[in-house]
Amino acid sequence: MSQPLITVDDARELVLRATGRLDGERVEILAALNRILAEDVAATGDVPPFPCSAMDGYAVRAGAARRSLTVIGESRAGTPFEHELSEGQAVRISTGAAVPSGATAVIRQEDVECSGERIEAMTPTTEGENVRPRAEDMASGSIVLTAGTALGAVELGAAVAAGAATLSVARRPRVAVLCTGDELRAPGEPLGPGEIHNSNAPMLAALASSCGAVADGGARLRDDRAATEASLADSLERSDVVVVSGGVSVGPHDHVKPALAALGVEEVFWGVALQPGKPTWFGTLDGRLVFGLPGNPVSAAVTFSLFARPALLALQGVTASPAARRHARLGVAVRRNPRREQAVRVRLDYQDGATVAVPNGPQGSNIVSSLLGADALAMIPPGEGEIEAGARVALEEIPH
Repeated sequence: MSQPLITVDDARELVLRATGRLDGERVEILAALNRILAEDVAATGDVPPFPCSAMDGYAVRAGAARRSLTVIGESRAGTPFEHELSEGQAVRISTGAAVPSGATAVIRQEDVECSGERIEAMTPTTEGENVRPRAEDMASGSIVLTAGTALGAVELGAAVAAGAATLSVARRPRVAVLCTGDELRAPGEPLGPGEIHNSNAPMLAALASSCGAVADGGARLRDDRAATEASLADSLERSDVVVVSGGVSVGPHDHVKPALAALGVEEVFWGVALQPGKPTWFGTLDGRLVFGLPGNPVSAAVTFSLFARPALLALQGVTASPAARRHARLGVAVRRNPRREQAVRVRLDYQDGATVAVPNGPQGSNIVSSLLGADALAMIPPGEGEIEAGARVALEEIPH
């Protein structure tokens, strides 16, 4: 009797329920690029720490036009004017420089006429004009970045502005990639009869790396039970996540499932109502995650995106809400699968202010080129007949 299939959403929920969170580690700012923040970052002081000028010009007391003012000094960035400014006086000031005590506005240099050490204000100035107040950007103690944030260039700049010299980031998950099959050969190696190049190994390792993981190059598992069990045991010993491509079915040369069972890996599910990707397997061992993905390249990429990717992000403290899922309108009608949800590789176009999803060529699970140029997966619910053009469908991200 065949095992019942579970839905994509239920399978992903089971994966995330089994996924813990890795410890954090403290690193220097530049080493934190593309990492996931493990602890909130709070401002250690006000930013800016003093009122400063938004313009090159003159710090003055707010007042009317046609005033004649005496220039008594200069305030430059890093070298403030240290005396108090009085009525009838002005201080030359640079953008970003501290506004001296007593000044309440900055008049632009193009709005004055200079004559020696005196200037005439050609326009009126109001209180606070061209002055950036203290703490306008960040107040001391305020949270600038929250745990779970992906750290790009802008986030690193904000962290430094907030006073941070190091950041606590999630440890990068260690991922072992294993691909099964005697027919597999290394990239570029000459092929004999019935042999193919092992395209899944570099693809899955790269997909894991794009999710912040540290992935090995991908080992080949021979179609041998003892060798399969030995390789899996080694991978489980040194990894947080093991990704196996192929060998999880019930054929005479599919040794992955019995080898995992012998190693104590507990099966959580096997079989998802998904096209492509039905024979996906998932299990756990002492907090380590094992994904058995189909061997067809497209199926492997799709199931990695739907199940392994959310787990790798969750290990680093990133959780995605279903409410945040993107949607699009179908650009063409798509025939449904009566019993399984379809993950259609699509290009996204923008028409009349709406996102439109168009299938990216033939959708067979062996057609690797359907992934080339694909922007997302359009999730087509099961049912009879076609889902019409213009229907609203959920999108899932394809990591690149």
